Formats: sequence, structure tokens, C-alpha cells
Amino acid sequence: MTFQIFSSLEIPETLAAGPGPGNTDQRVLQAFAGAGVADHMQADVLRGMVECKEMLRQLWGTQNTYTYGVGGTGFSALDCMFNAILPGDSVVAFQNGTFSGVDALTIRMKAATRAELSADAMSPQAASVTVVDVPHGTSVTGEMVESVLAEKKPKWAFMAHWETGSGRINDLQGFSEACERHGVMGLIDAVSSLGIEDFSIDDYPGVVGWASCPQKGVLCLPLTYAPVSFTDRYIETVQVNGCASYVHHPILEARHWGIMDGKDVAAGAYHRTHSGYAVAAFHEALRLTLQHGRAEKARDYAFHEKALRDAVTAMGCEVTSNMTSLVVLNLPGDLAGREKELVGNCRAVGFGIWPTLSEPVQVRIGILNQINRAAITDIVTRYGKAMNDLGAGLDLEEILTGLDNHYDTALAAE
Repeated sequence: MTFQIFSSLEIPETLAAGPGPGNTDQRVLQAFAGAGVADHMQADVLRGMVECKEMLRQLWGTQNTYTYGVGGTGFSALDCMFNAILPGDSVVAFQNGTFSGVDALTIRMKAATRAELSADAMSPQAASVTVVDVPHGTSVTGEMVESVLAEKKPKWAFMAHWETGSGRINDLQGFSEACERHGVMGLIDAVSSLGIEDFSIDDYPGVVGWASCPQKGVLCLPLTYAPVSFTDRYIETVQVNGCASYVHHPILEARHWGIMDGKDVAAGAYHRTHSGYAVAAFHEALRLTLQHGRAEKARDYAFHEKALRDAVTAMGCEVTSNMTSLVVLNLPGDLAGREKELVGNCRAVGFGIWPTLSEPVQVRIGILNQINRAAITDIVTRYGKAMNDLGAGLDLEEILTGLDNHYDTALAAE
């Protein structure tokens, strides 16, 4: 047999300026590449795992013992959280974008009966699940949640905190309060908010399960650990009802981080073969976030997003998002319908912006790990040039002058 040997893969530098993943910090990459070849039970690997748990609890703002990282992307963390949902469980799920829509599909699959799965295995219509379809570009409000939970009285309720499909922040406080009032166990997709917004999950007692990712606010290598945190009520429910999974089982996964019977055990507990490289990178990413400070990082995102928002508005674009790490916009009227063309042109030259993945098609520009003046200026310059390449006729120098004024005014105020 003759084998085809391909040339070495060389991936060029790209400015990741979309909803995520973002460009990983060099300190994290160095921690990954600089880790020694170590047995997974080596003392420093185990110490790193213990410290990652502690740093995750600080980042989440929680006393939850069951706080750890699931190996993989945000989908792995979400699958772990949703594994508590069993066939026939009553659930209300709110969707207002692509990713909360995927979450809602996952919930329908988890809650579906054998007969419902047989009828449509890829998109089961589980009778026990109510999916509330909130219009694209609209946030889920506490009033919406209250209305549906009061009527349905489900076992579980689900919402994304920040929905990157449409760039909308949903009402976490209202969601938690409605869950508390009606005795519902809330589940939250915090994939896009953890490490960006300054919030503590212990302030939201109506929510029992949280899932995030390593690609966005935490900004580690995409395939390291996706943070989760579960309350005692959630864990007790899994202990009583069980969980139709071994991998991504909320309790069994915790054991690999030395969390057993509701307590942290000795650092030498056996674990699935977590890589020393991944542990080192995740550890450094968490250190970076906590060194920056949750509140300071949240302020920085809000400040720099405002600069980008004002610049693209000056280009004639209409911003419809309210997230601080992502601007979602409509092109000016004479360029409407050319969103995918513009995005394709940008990506062809290493400027990684994104379209929305569902209708209506919009442009998404993100600033993950780009929260400084030079980075925002680079993004605005590249985007303005792309607009002009489509015939927008912008005075880019004037727009950049306005951007400079945003930063110079802030410096003067200091």
C-alpha cells in the first residue's frame, strides 16, 4: 500500500475578532509549551489541579464544592450540566439565538422518551419540554420567565446568560428570582459571560447549575477545561435520580478533580489522565484573569466595546447587541445583503470576524483578549478598510480621529 504523506501543517497568525474563541495570551501558550513531560500523577500536576479548583471558585464567585473543569469545549460543560435531565423531565428552555437554540435541542434530546426519539432522533419533539422562542435581537426578560414558569411549573428551567448568536444579555436576576418563586431548578449557559462580566453565582440561588467554556472569557487553549459549578441541590438531585452517562457525569467528573462525597479530598486522588500541558495552560489562564481582577476586566470590556460600537456606528452601521465583548450589527442600507461577502473578504486576509449563523444575517465583531487601544484601533482600521473595499466610501481618517478622541478623553479624565 502506498501512503500519501502530506506536508507539515502551518497555520498563520489570525486576529480572532469574532464571538469566540479569542486569541490565547502568550503567557498561556508558554505555560502549555513549557510544561515538562510529566506523569499525570506527578506532584506539580496534582497541585495545579487543586489550585485550579480554588481559582475557579473565585472566578465563579461561589462556595460550591462541585466546581471544576470538564475536559473539552463549552459543549462538554453544557453536556455535563444537562446530563441531570432525564427522559420525561419537565423543562422550560428560553432561546434567543443560535447557541441557546442548540442548548434547547440538547434539552429536547435529553428529556425525550424512547418513542419521541424514535419519531425524530435528530430533533425530537419532547412533550415535557417547552421551548420559548424569543425573537432574534431581543433579550430574555424576567417577566417572560415569570410568566412561563408560573404556568408550566417545570422541574428545570434553562437560559443562556449571554447569547453570542445575537449578542444579547439575558436577565439573570429575573430568571433566578422566578426559579426561586416557583421551586424550579435553573440551569445557565455562561459560556460567553464568565471572565467578562463581574458576577458571583452565589448571588443567584434560583440557579443550581452553571456551564462555561475555556475559549472566551477565560481564554485558554480551546481544548483544555470548560468550567462548571453545581449547587448541593443539583448534586443531590443527581444522586437520587441518576444520570444516563459515564463521561460528563456531574458527580463522576468531579471525582477526577478530587471532589468526593461533597468534599475536597487529598491532592493525590487518582484522576482521568489529565495532561500536565493542559493543566499548566488552564492554571495560567485563571491566574491571568484573577490578576486582572473580575471588576476591572469587566470595566475594561465595557470601555473598549463602547469605543468599537461608536466607531462602527460612525461608519453607518446599526448595532443591535448589548454584550461588552461582541458587537453585532447591520450594514448600512446600500450594503445590506452583502454581510457574508464582507466577512469572507475579512477572513481571507486573517481578520477573523463572523456573520450570525441564523437569520437575519448580521456581522459580528468581537474583542476577546483585545481590550487595549492598539487592538481596537487595529480592528476599526481593518473593518473600515473592508467596508470601503465594498464601496462604502468612508472617511476612515475621520473615524479614527473620533476613536482617538474616545481614548484621549478617557486619559484626560484620569
